[in-house]
Amino acid sequence: MNFKELELKIETATKKAFIEIFNEHNNEEIYGFALYSDGGAMTVCPSANTIDFLENLDEEEKEELAYYKFEPAEWKYEMAGAVDEFDDISSELSTELEKNNYENEEAFVAFRNRIFKLCINVLKKLKKEDFFKNIVGKEIFLTFTVSDFEFDNDKLENIIIELNDNDYKEEYLKWMKTWGE
Repeated sequence: MNFKELELKIETATKKAFIEIFNEHNNEEIYGFALYSDGGAMTVCPSANTIDFLENLDEEEKEELAYYKFEPAEWKYEMAGAVDEFDDISSELSTELEKNNYENEEAFVAFRNRIFKLCINVLKKLKKEDFFKNIVGKEIFLTFTVSDFEFDNDKLENIIIELNDNDYKEEYLKWMKTWGE
């Protein structure tokens, strides 16, 4: 697998997805964007959320506001934008996994970690270029997450710190401290 080419595909799809989401929903005030994968590293998908979505949570959900604010699986626009491009990327990942039959746990973990790192690198690069800020007009919350998989808290904290240097970072890190309670 050509990982440089894959990274470029993920970057292109990410840009397209964010622009599509913004163009369709900019009146809802987008504040968060994520890339996510799954524990088997067979998919890469975008997710976005809006202030409008948070303001319209029911009373019970509002009690867990931080969760709905920062957990991409709960966001309004999950798997939205650049659908064909992300489907192609996910197909390529599935084909790679089938072709190489990663029976060796160590080889699979190395592959999975490389895919996760590619996604984080794409978000870091676009943040550094002010891609999101130039479209929305302000900093937004960025993250990478994985369904059916949990990063240890140190790794998750590092992801948040790498991708955010705004109030969202501080709010997320503060929220993390409540997880053991």
